[in-house]
Amino acid sequence: MIRLLLLAAALPLMTAATVPSSFVPSSPDLGTVEAQCRQGETGPALMVEVVGLKDRVGKLKVEVYPGVEGDWLQDDNKLINEGKTFRRIEGPVPAEHTPHICIRLPGPGRYGVMVLHDRDSNHRFNWQHDGVGFSRNPTLGWSKPAANVVAVNVGGGLTPLRIVMNYRNGLVSFGPIAGRR
Repeated sequence: MIRLLLLAAALPLMTAATVPSSFVPSSPDLGTVEAQCRQGETGPALMVEVVGLKDRVGKLKVEVYPGVEGDWLQDDNKLINEGKTFRRIEGPVPAEHTPHICIRLPGPGRYGVMVLHDRDSNHRFNWQHDGVGFSRNPTLGWSKPAANVVAVNVGGGLTPLRIVMNYRNGLVSFGPIAGRR
């Protein structure tokens, strides 16, 4: 139970990408312009496939961080002020069964990606209601995954990435919805 509470406390702190036209940012969120892929994007970029959404309500937020400890899930303002990579894009949950979100990056490198399904659109993570997924799909315990667990190498082209969403299951379990992996 303590681990679940730690994860719930850490996720708001963890809070990239263009997207099909159905995923239009709802506001000019920090990082949105830099994150948007262009028509016919060739990279460097990630094409994030979001698997296992619980439903199509609320907002979907995708964020990209440097894939190293100390920078992973760090405050976006701090990263930007230090000239480090941070990308965010947020918009209504796309209608597609399995949305694909393209995230433009400044160059090849090692990055970590977090996807948040903010089901009530309140801009806060609620572990009892919302969903979250990370690059490389780590098994979630009660704390945020380490950078070396989620970091992916992105080359100069378009790199595919599949992220499985996790939601509260039962009283204290947190993981993918059965049959949606």
